[in-house]
Amino acid sequence: MHPVIPGFHPDPSICRVGDDYFLVNSSFEYAPGVPIFHSRDLVAWEQIGNVLDDPEHLVVQQGIGGASGGIYAPTLRHHDGRFWMITTNIHEVARGHLLVHADDPRGPWSEPVHVAGLIGIDPDIAWTDDGRCLVTWSDVMRGGIAQAEIDPFTGAVLSEPRSLWAGTGGAHAEGPHLVRHGDWWYLVVAEGGTGPGHMVTIARSSRPDGPFEQAPTNPILTHRSTGDPVQSTGHSDLIELADGSWALVFLATRPRGTFPRWHTNGRETFIAGVDWVDGWPTVDEQRHAAPASSTGFVDDFSTDALDPRWISPGRAPRTFAHPTAAGLALDAGRAPEDATALALLAARVEDERWSTTAEGSGDLALSVRIDDAHQVIVERVGSEIRVRVVIGPLDQVVARSRASVDSALIVRADEAVAERGARRGPDVIRAGFVDGGAETLLADVDGRYLSTEVAGGFTGRVIGIEALGDGVVVQRFAYQPLSEE
Repeated sequence: MHPVIPGFHPDPSICRVGDDYFLVNSSFEYAPGVPIFHSRDLVAWEQIGNVLDDPEHLVVQQGIGGASGGIYAPTLRHHDGRFWMITTNIHEVARGHLLVHADDPRGPWSEPVHVAGLIGIDPDIAWTDDGRCLVTWSDVMRGGIAQAEIDPFTGAVLSEPRSLWAGTGGAHAEGPHLVRHGDWWYLVVAEGGTGPGHMVTIARSSRPDGPFEQAPTNPILTHRSTGDPVQSTGHSDLIELADGSWALVFLATRPRGTFPRWHTNGRETFIAGVDWVDGWPTVDEQRHAAPASSTGFVDDFSTDALDPRWISPGRAPRTFAHPTAAGLALDAGRAPEDATALALLAARVEDERWSTTAEGSGDLALSVRIDDAHQVIVERVGSEIRVRVVIGPLDQVVARSRASVDSALIVRADEAVAERGARRGPDVIRAGFVDGGAETLLADVDGRYLSTEVAGGFTGRVIGIEALGDGVVVQRFAYQPLSEE
């Protein structure tokens, strides 16, 4: 089973307008926030923008203190001619859930309003037949799933919060979505925590505000305690297709290596078919099977605006990355001896084996990272090339060399190979440079140190470039799955 949107794209939420499907994901500490995708067949998806692309609409934090904060699970819906997106910014959780709308999913999106007083995460938005707007969320204060009526244009709360369902007994009932099918309202919930115990459970009611009865076949989707290469399945959203059939999107991981295995690219978006049996959904994971997609790209930064794939931890890329006729001009970021990213232009890693190169002038760094405390960096300062490994409090230069001042930097992830009886990580990170057409790899790093199981948190690997001084211009950034070379 392949993800339909690979790489760090968790917590999918989907809606349909005619024959067009739109999907959003969590973005956590990265700006711009909430990537949005479009598809006509549910398998091939194109990123058409980011919902929170205005720096004034998104508050995220830099540094290890901001890691896995920011934007948690969004919900995307289309109602009465408008697209609506609601989410929680953990960095501003006291302000309440953040809600925006747009006539066009490509934007512009409205100024955010905040739904104050409903403290929790993973909000859903739905409308009743009589026009009431309901927000349903994971109530982290009291536990379980709660609901209240709101005014979506102002964020005003119009009713007292009420508890809907505590789930089936699994840990962390969260990620609720309220979906109408026939005469029933279905409450889709994630339980078990977003790890090996993750699962999708469901309940139904004749009313959107309950009471809800749970499905006799819960969980309707889980890979827990199986040997399936895809694990941690959960956090799902249901969608009726244009032909009247149904599907669900969900997140999952692809752990690798020997026991206990590690996943590196975060939680990814998958899709499966749904049949209705006796009024309950049953999941067909083979339907809508996605082939491995082509994820390689080359960016020479020749357009006036950055591609929507580009993100930055705690800072909007447009504030420091400027396309010019000569290439991408980067404002100075961190000092060469520092490890905290201050102006890192990054893209999500979407493959298990890959290679990336960066070409440009000036003092430049190319890194693969999960956060500031878990990264491998190759830096070019003048004619010196050095490879740094940061693992928690350990920050060490593990290799040095000399090269021309315009040499290209390279980082790749290769398959891990272990001798008999040895433990094997998910992959090996290799870093070095290309000078005069000759490639030199200076260091190999066990990929488990850049995994979620080691770093913690809710994100995945990104690869990025950062200026280590003034006058940096990047002419070319190339990312390629090794399997396609």
